[in-house]
Amino acid sequence: MATLGAQAKAASTQMARAPAAVKSRALVGLAALLRQSADALGAANQRDLQRAQAAGLAGPMLDRLKLTPKIIDTVAVGCEQLAAMPDVIGDIIGMKEQPSGIRVGQMRVPIGVFGMIYESRPNVTIEAASLAIKSGNACILRGGSESIDSNKALATLVQQALMQAGLPADAVQLVPTTDREAVGHLIAMPQFVDVIIPRGGKGLIERISRDAKVPVIKHLDGNCHVYVDDPCDIDMAVKVADNAKTQKYSPCNASEGLLVARGVAADFLPKIGAIYAAKGVEMRCDAESLALLSGLAGATLRAATEQDWFEEYLAPIISIKLVAGVDEAIAHINHYSSHHTDAILTRDHMHAQRFLREVDSASVMVNASTRFADGFEFGLGAEIGISTDKFHARGPVGIEGLTSLKYVVLGQGEVRV
Repeated sequence: MATLGAQAKAASTQMARAPAAVKSRALVGLAALLRQSADALGAANQRDLQRAQAAGLAGPMLDRLKLTPKIIDTVAVGCEQLAAMPDVIGDIIGMKEQPSGIRVGQMRVPIGVFGMIYESRPNVTIEAASLAIKSGNACILRGGSESIDSNKALATLVQQALMQAGLPADAVQLVPTTDREAVGHLIAMPQFVDVIIPRGGKGLIERISRDAKVPVIKHLDGNCHVYVDDPCDIDMAVKVADNAKTQKYSPCNASEGLLVARGVAADFLPKIGAIYAAKGVEMRCDAESLALLSGLAGATLRAATEQDWFEEYLAPIISIKLVAGVDEAIAHINHYSSHHTDAILTRDHMHAQRFLREVDSASVMVNASTRFADGFEFGLGAEIGISTDKFHARGPVGIEGLTSLKYVVLGQGEVRV
């Protein structure tokens, strides 16, 4: 791990001064290599899936482990989008002349070296690598043991693309061992690593946050909510609440809680309840919503416990609660949510504005599915993860989240008196 760290540190100085055109050439080359190697990547991924299934890996984790042709094309498109985006490295903002005559501003620069620790999703290997390249950083990637073959195949393509563009292969390194002790070393090397980004289950992130000797960009849970307001467009609300929960169950931006204003509950709840029932979604309800849904054919209903309001299910389960209105909805979300992503479905502009201002989450939405909380969907090209921290980076972390601002001062011989 010390060798990987030293190599990353050396590569980071070359990446920091790499011209925008060279970094873009590496990204476009990586996209081409990904598409050309789809069959080989699929074969490597099949080995991982077979081992995971034999080991009894849970359904949501198996889903995250898949590297389908569609996923490969999506990350390739992400590389191309990043290549086409403006290069922010070296940008100077806020330049102002002071009474002394000096001009003071801030320049955007790479962080240096980031370590990425993640589980299952092999596409994260490309997202992390492509963002490292675009932002002029070096990175050390430690994927989960369940995806080791997929990650090795992907990392080989990344290093090939870097070398073809004239950049150091060590700018993106994959930890080649599944030994968990490697993680302990990675998070305790401040001489080499500038920030750690864990992306995985709550247990992993709690461990990294507790033991790391370098700064951490993290989120622990994705307990996201949809609040159906009074007044709202019922048909639109049904469509969005359905998508937010059922479009995919395993991501951290899937809705886990549904709050419904009492004024629209009798109209809205049976409609969304019928859709959830047809899709096999278990509904964990407060007493009022349970009464409204109790006669629904085919529905799996349970009385919600206090813990259900805190829960990130990552499964076809949703908690449902009736509230008096926007005040109670905001209070519930701020108390129980993980401050990841929360949405209001409403026709009331003032309610929407209050929700945007007062809900203390990294992404807050009006009349849109929580599933949009994603760097790709936000136009960042790709994301390194989603941060629910409030310092440095918050929400989907793209290029700017992997940079820092330093003060620059321009003078003409001024001295302080």
